[in-house]
Amino acid sequence: MNEKLLFSSVSSACFELENSAPYYAPEKFKVLLNGEEQYECDHNVFSLYGLEPDTEYRLTVRGETFESEREFWTRAESCCIDVHAFGAVGDGIHDDTEAIRCAIGCLPENGRLLFPAGTYLTKPQFLKSHITLEFCEGATLLGWTKREDYPIIPGTVDAVGGEEVHFGTWEGNAVPMYQALLTAQYAEDITIIGPGTVDGNAQNTDFWTSFHTFPTGRPRLLFLNRCKNVTVHGIHACNAASWQLHPYFSEKLSFYDLLISAPKHSPNTDALDPEACTDVSIIGCRFTVGDDCIAIKSGKFEIGQKFNRPAAFHTIRNCLMEFGHGAITLGSEIGAGVRDLTVSQCWFRGTDRGLRIKSRRGRGKNCRIDGVSFDNIRMEGVLTPIVINLWYNCCDPDRESEYVWSREHLPVDDRTPYMGSFRFSNLMCTDAEVAACYIDGLPEAPIDSVSLENVDISFSTDAKPGIPMMENFAKERCRLGLYLDNVRHISVDNVHLSGVDGDKLIANHYETLEQKNFSED
Repeated sequence: MNEKLLFSSVSSACFELENSAPYYAPEKFKVLLNGEEQYECDHNVFSLYGLEPDTEYRLTVRGETFESEREFWTRAESCCIDVHAFGAVGDGIHDDTEAIRCAIGCLPENGRLLFPAGTYLTKPQFLKSHITLEFCEGATLLGWTKREDYPIIPGTVDAVGGEEVHFGTWEGNAVPMYQALLTAQYAEDITIIGPGTVDGNAQNTDFWTSFHTFPTGRPRLLFLNRCKNVTVHGIHACNAASWQLHPYFSEKLSFYDLLISAPKHSPNTDALDPEACTDVSIIGCRFTVGDDCIAIKSGKFEIGQKFNRPAAFHTIRNCLMEFGHGAITLGSEIGAGVRDLTVSQCWFRGTDRGLRIKSRRGRGKNCRIDGVSFDNIRMEGVLTPIVINLWYNCCDPDRESEYVWSREHLPVDDRTPYMGSFRFSNLMCTDAEVAACYIDGLPEAPIDSVSLENVDISFSTDAKPGIPMMENFAKERCRLGLYLDNVRHISVDNVHLSGVDGDKLIANHYETLEQKNFSED
């Protein structure tokens, strides 16, 4: 079993064991640096911190049945500046905003701003191109608690000459928003590394309790607007006012070995929501939040029609999702669609839904979801492992309108979404409760194809009824088998269900249905 280098910065490196086991390594192993043991690890993606810039190192990975070794280099830098040199105190009481702002502004290109152990209380900060922020072990960047000190960024501004420039967004629309704790606009070549913490501190504000009265969207922890070549490695991101990490219209993004957390009942605290982004890698991350763990988006109708910027070429691998509404979600703000998404070697535990796709009439003709593959996934205690919902009724003013909920065959027009091919393979799911699979397409625009191959789903003996997907007039289900409606081509190959109440397969309004090796206990 070999390891590959995913990423190296000036002072950190991230590696991935090459095997087929989801998230956890087949056996525990020791990590050695230049012959000295650093720690023992049990998961496939692991990291080293506190390295010297522009230095060659020797990594050894040693398990009971394998040993591998490789050399790697850290990157060079122009300088490393301690934030204390600009007056930061780091005691969690003193306002370090101006010290941090000044340090970022003064940092030379290819420079690193170092946050040693301590708690740095700050108001929102802007990042700039060609810099590295490093949060050392024991360092916490802590968000300010007074909402009035979070500036409101406009959604769009008409520049001199009439060109519209975009800055803010909320739930798929170009609208004003509170500034994120860390924001980068139209920037490139930014690196944020750990192993320290970036804490939004929303539990000590009114961001989780009074948000329905706010004039605009709540701040995120990290917001990247039209950025490129950004890497976030090793930090613990937590307690954002809303979405934790939100890249927007950005490209070439990498997220490695992160822990992203928020209390289970905190509102809208999605972990990582890349929106209208291209070339995104999310590898070796752990999520436990109050909403979706990963939600891939591309804007609502107007944004999707105007820019037609799909979420494209995303890779999610070796991640652990614990709690949250959906482990991997597509939508619902998905007006420009999703293409070429691969999810593999992931482990879901205790989420409401596992692989979740949500859209609806009104997302538009550019909402084309195609080329989606989910492979080698392990789930435990996930209430409904697979959901494709074309009747999503949340977060829109017309969510209860007849246009959204009508089961009639409506005309196909510019507001009708398109669902292509979906492949679910090598899934092992235990202790499900509500439904094994719930897929519900539109009568006027059925899903093209769904393939289930090498899937094993068993239900909990004390399963409780629940709602498999968010829709108008939703009915509770319990231990429901495979349910598919308005899917043109269905393929079920080597699928085993255990503990189903009623029929193992309910399929309506399809053209072809192929079954091979479909069994039930």
